[in-house]
Amino acid sequence: MHWVLYDVPATVGNLTEVAPLPSGARQGKNDFKRHGYACPCKPKGKHRFMFRLYALDVVLGDRKTPTRKQLDAAMEGHILGKAEMMGTGEKAKT
Repeated sequence: MHWVLYDVPATVGNLTEVAPLPSGARQGKNDFKRHGYACPCKPKGKHRFMFRLYALDVVLGDRKTPTRKQLDAAMEGHILGKAEMMGTGEKAKT
């Protein structure tokens, strides 16, 4: 997981890893044990990227720096909808 982001307001239309976070949005701990976005370093050949978005009936609030597992537990019973998108990329063979 390269970025764990939660409490993103429903009015937000796009995100970028370099812009300030939207007001109210919070970040968790990624798979690199860091807070915030970590750029993927693709292996040679094809690689896939998964994006997941959840619509909740609550704001999760400040949970310090939660892991994805902790957020999954906090979201349980509050998920109104879920969207997933898979992208692919390929690093040139050298």
